[in-house]
Amino acid sequence: MTDNPLEDGTVPRVRRPVRAAHRALDLVVTTVLLVLLALPMLVTAAAVRIGSPGPALFRQQRVGRFGEPFVMYKFRSMRVGAGEQGEREQIAGELSGERLPERGSFKPDRDVRVTRLGAVLRRTSLDELPQLLNVLRGDMALVGPRPCLPWEAEMFPPEFRPRFSVPPGITGLWQVSGRSRLSTLDMLRLDVAYVRSRSLGTDLRILLRTGPALLRGDGAR
Repeated sequence: MTDNPLEDGTVPRVRRPVRAAHRALDLVVTTVLLVLLALPMLVTAAAVRIGSPGPALFRQQRVGRFGEPFVMYKFRSMRVGAGEQGEREQIAGELSGERLPERGSFKPDRDVRVTRLGAVLRRTSLDELPQLLNVLRGDMALVGPRPCLPWEAEMFPPEFRPRFSVPPGITGLWQVSGRSRLSTLDMLRLDVAYVRSRSLGTDLRILLRTGPALLRGDGAR
């Protein structure tokens, strides 16, 4: 998937100075966070290695701006070799309307693939801290649409293509609006709503709302 959503006029073009301002905000905030969180991240990495066999970091291909693939980093929260067939079937069912979620997008409360420490990391979103490295690399932004998997992107209806016109984010409207309580379609609608109203002010408001949302554990499982 490499089509540029901007070419068909589905979203307004963003001028270069505005893009530069967003990037500057990402670099400044990310650098500060990495300095402050360097020791906790090292401790977390060691705990993941001790808690279950396998690497501390989980690397997975995701879809970035304009559909370009990139490797996203997270602290590993699952046992090595865990599959994802259940998620594929659930999301396909949600998008087709054949399988409506009762409590949001597919994330079982008790997933046997998730380690004990992994459950804590997911609930607190600490597993996502390595994505700060993705922001430094330019693969992601602090705020943006949820970074999706290639097979998810192939399933998304055409009306949600505008979500790929900006970099995916560590946080976003989906993060501060319920996270896993939302259905896949709900998250996609929020992604497009964010793209259409994107501004530095919007990003700052979402960043300020992210901390309280994490402390409340909104929708996290």
